[in-house]
Amino acid sequence: MKTFIKILIISTLSLIVYSQNTFAGEKIKIGLIVPTSGEHSKLGNSIIKSVRLAINKIDDSRFEIIPKDTKSNPINTLRVSKELHDQGVKIVIGPVFNESTKYLDELKDITFISLTNKIHGNHSNVISAGVNAISQINTIKKFTKIKNLERSIFLIPKTDYKKEIYLAIDKTNIKLKDKFVYDTDPTILTSQIEKLTRYSQRKQNLKNEIKRLENSLLTNKEKKIDNLKKKDTLGGINFDSVIIADFDESLKSVATSLLYTDVSSKRISYITLNQWFDRSLLKEPSLLPIYFPSINKENYDLFVNEYKSIYKSPPNQLSFLSYDLVGLIYFLIYQNNFKVSNNIFYKKNKFKGKIGIFEINKNIITHQLNFYSAEEKEFKKIF
Repeated sequence: MKTFIKILIISTLSLIVYSQNTFAGEKIKIGLIVPTSGEHSKLGNSIIKSVRLAINKIDDSRFEIIPKDTKSNPINTLRVSKELHDQGVKIVIGPVFNESTKYLDELKDITFISLTNKIHGNHSNVISAGVNAISQINTIKKFTKIKNLERSIFLIPKTDYKKEIYLAIDKTNIKLKDKFVYDTDPTILTSQIEKLTRYSQRKQNLKNEIKRLENSLLTNKEKKIDNLKKKDTLGGINFDSVIIADFDESLKSVATSLLYTDVSSKRISYITLNQWFDRSLLKEPSLLPIYFPSINKENYDLFVNEYKSIYKSPPNQLSFLSYDLVGLIYFLIYQNNFKVSNNIFYKKNKFKGKIGIFEINKNIITHQLNFYSAEEKEFKKIF
């Protein structure tokens, strides 16, 4: 009996060693499809460099990334994806742009982890890994509860991104007073904001009150009139916060229009979407404070510094995301006993990356984000 057990143990150990040696020679092939030529080549090459950084950190010779050039073209994206398919690749990081996913449903055996933040209308084999509107609005929802904001108006630009916002509002069940779609043309925008804020009525209220006081018999009316003349409008605002789904100069145009109609960030809370710590916001003190959800700033700064020290140039924001995606895929494959399967993105799971916490469930990726304010010449973390 002892001899049998000894033989069984030796046989089992031999099988394990054989399996490990056999598996050690196998490659875990992951595709990477980004534009490395054309107008977006700088972005694509920055992503490739970030992926190399992540691979070096993992330090597993079995893990292999195979890059291909999409040329930011959906037809070329399909062609290079077919090449990866022929090489046995089942998981691909990319493409960068939502338009490039157009024909990828032809390759149902491959799961594409797209860098876009758009989720509306995606093919079943395309998972958007960008910081999508659902993740951002969930974080905004948490902030409004903390600050007891119960009458938020969601300002949505008349662009294609409107669909993403409406989908996210529906999925998150954020409490809103109203939704308002505005025109991105500045000449139209101001009149729309005036109507939204009842600017004309509040302006008239001020004139009426000044006239009433002038015709009154109050002894201290001159002082009251002088104080009123320092105001632009008179009367309350029927909302306590605005959530502006915009970026860059368009965001500033909306905020400036609000300021013009005497609805400043001192009277209500200005909230917006992920601004990737755009420092130009800090140069607009009249519009501050302004609040927004975003990735982990401390980790982002560390990544930027490391990237610059190695490559002597700043990274693109999507580079930070692609860095994390390498770790995410490796983590999920590791949990699946190093078997590459499309199902790894279907099971409910969490991964703590540099960006924050990735939540994976039924081929959908969302992010647990941080929340910041832009004020007093710096970005401050709220939570």
